[in-house]
Order: sequence, then C-alpha cells, then structure tokens
Amino acid sequence: MAMTAMQTQQGERAAVGGDGQSKEAPVVQANAIVDCGWGRLLFGQTFQDPALLAEALREEGPEARDIAVYVDDPHVLLAQAPLELFLDPSHMFRLDLEAYEPSSRGQRAFNVRRLARPSDAEEVNRIYASRHMVTVRPDFFERHAGGDAVIHLIAEDARTHAVIGTVTGVDHGRSFGCPEGGSSLWCLAVDPQATHPGVGETLVRRLAETLAEQGARTMDLSVMHDNAQAIALYEKLGFERIQTFSVKRKNSINERLFVGDQGTEGLNPYARIIVDEARRRGIGVDVTDAEGGFFRLTHGGRSILCRESLSELTTGVAMSICDDKAVTRRAVSRAGVTVPDQIEAGDRAKLEDFLKRYGSVVVKPARGEQGRGISVGLETVEETEAAIERARAFCDRVIVEQKAEGEDLRLIVIDFKLVAAAVRRPAQITTDGRSTVRDLIAAQSRRRSAATGGESSIPIDAETERCVRAAGFALDDVAPPNQAIAVRKTANLHTGGTIHDVTGVVHPTLVDAAVKVARAIDIPVVGVDFMVRAPHEPTYAFIEANERPGLANHEPQPTAERFIDLLFPLSVPTAVRRLGLG
Repeated sequence: MAMTAMQTQQGERAAVGGDGQSKEAPVVQANAIVDCGWGRLLFGQTFQDPALLAEALREEGPEARDIAVYVDDPHVLLAQAPLELFLDPSHMFRLDLEAYEPSSRGQRAFNVRRLARPSDAEEVNRIYASRHMVTVRPDFFERHAGGDAVIHLIAEDARTHAVIGTVTGVDHGRSFGCPEGGSSLWCLAVDPQATHPGVGETLVRRLAETLAEQGARTMDLSVMHDNAQAIALYEKLGFERIQTFSVKRKNSINERLFVGDQGTEGLNPYARIIVDEARRRGIGVDVTDAEGGFFRLTHGGRSILCRESLSELTTGVAMSICDDKAVTRRAVSRAGVTVPDQIEAGDRAKLEDFLKRYGSVVVKPARGEQGRGISVGLETVEETEAAIERARAFCDRVIVEQKAEGEDLRLIVIDFKLVAAAVRRPAQITTDGRSTVRDLIAAQSRRRSAATGGESSIPIDAETERCVRAAGFALDDVAPPNQAIAVRKTANLHTGGTIHDVTGVVHPTLVDAAVKVARAIDIPVVGVDFMVRAPHEPTYAFIEANERPGLANHEPQPTAERFIDLLFPLSVPTAVRRLGLG
C-alpha cells in the first residue's frame, strides 16, 4: 500500500465523504481523510508533511477514535507531538483479492446484506457497545447507506431477522483515488450472544467479494497483536502480514493501549470494570489478590476493600442470607415478594407428592453460585433423584423447587435503586448440518469464553447431555442444518448463558419487587433473579439473590459508575470529567 510523495498530488488536506465516487481516472488526493462515523481514517501515505498529519490527529473529536494508517516513519510522526500520540500495538494484514477463492460451503442460518434501515443502524451500535467499541452517529449510516466508498454490511438471522454481526469496508480508490487498488476492513463485530457459527468469517468473505467486484485488488485489516483467535481466522482466509504502522491520539477510549494494565494483570472482567472506573476518577487502587478479584480503593481518607462488586458495605448478615437459598426465600417472602414453592430433598414420598403437584421442578444446592449443580425442568422421580445426587456434590442440603415458567431476568440494584436489567437465556447452539452437536457446543463455548474474558463456557457434562437428549439428539449426532438446540436449562453466564439488556422496558412492578428484595436483605449491592413471563409484564417469581453480581455483564448500563458512586459519593463521575464540568 506504500506510495511515494511523487505519487501524491499536492494540495490542501481533503476530508472525503463515504459515498462520493468518480468514473474518471483516479486522482490521488493529498492529505486524505475518510470519516467512518466512529472516527476518521487518516491515510499517512498521502501526507507529505508529518507535521500536518500530527495536527490532523490532534483535531480528533470528542468520543471519537481517529487512526493514522500506513505510516511508514512512525518515529518521525510521534516526534511531532510525543505527549499526545502513541504507536498502536496492532498488526496489519493483507488479502490478495485477485488470488482470493470464495468459500464453496453455503449456509442458510443467516444472510449478509448492506445496511439499509434506521433499525439496522441501531442494532449495529448495540453490537458496537457490547464489544466496547465506539458507536456511530445514526445519521452517518443514513447519509452513507448504499455508498461504494464506505460500505457497511450486516449479518441477519434468517429466522428471526435479528442483526448478529457487522463489518465496515473502505474502498481506497473511490475514497481518495488510491492507484494501487487498495481497500481495508474495519469494525468487524459479532453479537457476543450470537449462537451461529462462522458469522465473522462470512462477513469478512462477503466484504472481500464486494470490494473485489468494485475493482479493489487488495484488502487490509488491522488487528491487535495479541488477538490470537482473530489472527488465526485471518491467516486461515489467506491474509498475510505487511509491515506498516498505525498511530493514534491518546484519549480515554484507548487509554489501556498506552498506559498498560497498571498492576491489574490477572483481574477478571468483573473486578477490572470497577478498578478502571475508580482510576478514571483519581481513586487509588491497590490490587491485593488479582486471582481472587480483591482490591482496595482509597479516596479522600476513605478506604474500602472489595471483591469485585462485594464490598465492606455489605454486612456478614446480608451475605449469610444470600448464601442460603432457603433463608433468602423466607426473608423476601416476608417482605411480600412472590416466591415459588419448595421443599428440601431427602423424603421420597414428599418428592413424589411435590412432582405430582407441579409436574416440573428445579433442583439446586441450598448453597452455591454460578449455576453449579442446578438442574431445571425435571419431570420424573428418577431424573430428579439423579439431579439431587449431582447437586449434593456442591452442598449436602439440596432444594427441590416448583419450576416457574418464563424467562430468567437479572436486575442489578445498587443503593436500593435499579441500575440495570437483563434477560438471561440458556446456552444454545445453531446446527450447520456438518458438525456434531459436541463440536458445535465446543465452538460456541470458545466464542462465549472469548466474548466474556474467559468467564463463560459450556460444560459438556451429564446436564448438557440430558438437555441435548431432550431435544432428540445425542452429543455425537450431526443434526439437520439451522436448528436451535438448547444445551443447558439454566441461564447462568458461567455455563454459557447469554445476556440481553432490557433496562429500558422492565415493568415497574418488577423494579419495585427487586428493591423490596434488597431492602429485605438490607444489602447495598445485589443481583436479583426473577422468572418472568416477559420483562415488560408484571408477573414474576423470585429465584435468588446474588451478593456479588457481575457488573461487567450489563454494559453499557452504568453499573460500575453507580457502584463507585455508592462507595465514594464525593468522587467526580467519569461522564462529568469528560464534559469538563468536574
């Protein structure tokens, strides 16, 4: 992609829109910049003067992410503004589109098409937010829809029409007259809750084919140097690494790339989200046990020890109430919260009577977390007793509970106010007609692990095998294509469940009930689990309360911000600091 200064036409810096194109021979524009909505691409090979390129980077807008790409002499550029710019730790890979061979494997589970509707833009931004990426102004998508310079593709579920992935491409020839037929791929993002295999690969392939049809000869992409999973995919598709550099301006969005982990190595996402928010506010952080998620926060003479979202503000009494599910149920029931019926395992006659009364039950250890030992939807005495034995591996006391129908709703209550609500759905796979159920579970488990920083995976155990058998298959069967198979009954994130934000539509009755639970336990931070018919309806049944809910699961809701507000009410919120009001 390198071009010499002689190949670059002299002139003022030009900001190139995403939908302009010319049928005449391309004229290379000097100081070329392409607006991508989330920020701008500054094509370094078109800048003859590094001072002009540095100045352009310094003009980055608020909440934007500008990138100077194809910088051949990064040391010279960095010297122009050493306190403001940094070298991006990414590699650039290139695909030869003239030698590229499309895949012969078809699939019917999802379709790839151009972004065309306002709702598409909303869904793309939802996926960007879930992946901690900078969102795009909706009007940008509207202005550039159908353009050939900046191309937006989306993957859409063939059955539900839900948007499950997106990718952006830039045609360099149509953007600024690149004579070498270059193009580039940006913002490849797959919904972390998607169950379809191959979404990312298919989006890359479709974009490559689209750009090749427009006459592009190569397609480049930038990927973090340590993203081994993505690099493996790109190399499989035929990408080869090229030697070029990218430079960015230091800002709060990319802070991690130029300041490092600052002693937070080993922290899981649930601890890291809180530590990052604390540091943004100037609160002192001392990681005391990274593996266990322990850290101490200090600010203005106040010091609080935390383990993820559990802090010294939560009393031992509140913890003990949450720790025993039978005790929790009694406490919240007295507060007027609707609870399902339950018995303690151990009496076969009582168990038989309970099954006759309710038809379907849940078995779970009286004490435990992260979905361990829980079995859902048991209908016979034999399978219930087998589930009880599995649960006893986690706790001697086992509870058998009436199965409440509906969806699993998690509500995060901080300082007795609702901060976030999300529907949690059990792990499932979508078949492709080629792979075994076991292999699809393993692949989905790898995707869930990658999307959650290693916190979510699908165990292949007796419960998974039972769920697959209930769907009519064995683990080593190859099921017909495009079938959704539930492989777990519980919706816990740690066993591969997915989480879907519903904060904006949750019914006031459910909010009121969740706050009642928090007050009944007298706990300042709690995750309340209900089974609901729908999040916008008032019907519910209480399941359990978690004294250490995972705040990172609910982004982009401000869970970490509200947690720090609780601990240090006089600290300045991040949003206020960004606006310059604090």
